[in-house]
Amino acid sequence: MEPTLFASILDLLYLGSVVMFVVGLRQLSSPVTARQGNINAAIGMGIAVIVALIYPVKEGSNVVLAYSLIALGMAIGSAFGWVASKRVAMTDMPQMVSAFNGLGGLCSLVIAVAQLHDYQARIDGNLMNPAFGEHLTAMLAMFIGGITFTGSMVAYLKLDGKINDKKVKIPQPTFVNLTLLLILVVGQGIKLAMPELPFSIDLLILGITLVYGITFVIPIGGADMPVVIALLNAFSGIAGALAGLVYGNIVMIVGGILVGSSGVILSVLMCNAMNRSLLNVIIGGFGSAGASAEVDGDRAVREISAADAAILLSYSRSVIIVPGYGMAVAQAQKTVHDLELLLEEKGVEVRYAIHPVAGRMPGHMNVLLAEADVPYPKLLDLDDANSALTSADVAVVVGANDVVNPAAKDDPGSPIYGMPILDILQAKNTIVIKRSMSSGYAGIDNPLFFHEKNRMLFGDAKQALQNLVNEVKGVS
Repeated sequence: MEPTLFASILDLLYLGSVVMFVVGLRQLSSPVTARQGNINAAIGMGIAVIVALIYPVKEGSNVVLAYSLIALGMAIGSAFGWVASKRVAMTDMPQMVSAFNGLGGLCSLVIAVAQLHDYQARIDGNLMNPAFGEHLTAMLAMFIGGITFTGSMVAYLKLDGKINDKKVKIPQPTFVNLTLLLILVVGQGIKLAMPELPFSIDLLILGITLVYGITFVIPIGGADMPVVIALLNAFSGIAGALAGLVYGNIVMIVGGILVGSSGVILSVLMCNAMNRSLLNVIIGGFGSAGASAEVDGDRAVREISAADAAILLSYSRSVIIVPGYGMAVAQAQKTVHDLELLLEEKGVEVRYAIHPVAGRMPGHMNVLLAEADVPYPKLLDLDDANSALTSADVAVVVGANDVVNPAAKDDPGSPIYGMPILDILQAKNTIVIKRSMSSGYAGIDNPLFFHEKNRMLFGDAKQALQNLVNEVKGVS
């Protein structure tokens, strides 16, 4: 085959993989087509990998050693991915997403450092200096890749409970982060202006970048982690696109742009859902506002038994269920669905109120409920849910906390003040299923627990729901 024809075929295959990415991303916007969209995007990535492996042959390079190393890397990566995907629980999916974001950033980081080392060798050998644009792109890829890597690893540790927000703190985090960011910008500017400086300067910038990734995520409150995950996902896409520019790989460029842009859009949506600004996330002051004002008045907790709760639910016309991370930890989504079906048999309308940041990552509750075969039309977003709550007889909170905390509306001293919440107190009655009176992931007390409309049903979410299911069956 003629070299030009061979190259054209490879380029067409690259184009096909990009089209598969776009189609897959479009299909992910609907739960009906999401599964097929994921498959199509995976096929596109498979095509891109195969073409990337063939390209060196087209260029006539000696690639025996390179292919051996590639095969080894693919074998290790595939084995790791296969085992991880089989073992990971749905409750740990946010941690896996964070880890994969970090590995994507690390990949871009390694590519950028290798390229910068090559540039330095050319400069030291009095060969042609790299173009300013090429040098800048490699520096940015290292910078964003480094932040993504260490920031994602810290997010993973926080989500997995290995880093305690109350114990691990950075004094004056905003000042520290802005100082580090200024040093990085100045340092990269000096290196770009004087490329003849030794490679150790690049390594110093890399070290500070890795530190900044840590200090960037450490101060961010636990309840704000969905925004951080979305933002780090955007960073991994941007780093991938920059790495693609370094090597002139069109699939990496387009794939990175798709991931980066969708991650930024999602980050903005998450910020709107929590009434925060994206700038506060970037400087590391997100979710670290002042202390909540003390709650005055009646602090009595009103408990309810499973039998009484079953009667209240069975004779209701409309019930709204609010799922949260507690439901995910208890793996109680299927039991929730069983309760829903039983109540519907009694003529009760049952729907679900989904807050945009419920759980530990965007869409966490939607995925869990879809796994339990809950029909997607029953899942109400924030605005629709609050409209439905005005006519609901009972709102049942299953393991949620911060997204239903009325302090967001009533307490100007609360760190979550101004955050749009699911206003479940609009319902005639509320039931909170919870293990104890402990605060949520944000570490903020919830006045809802003491409200006169509310009743607490204590216990593990799955067991408490199963008790409810058994009691509802006995209500005639």
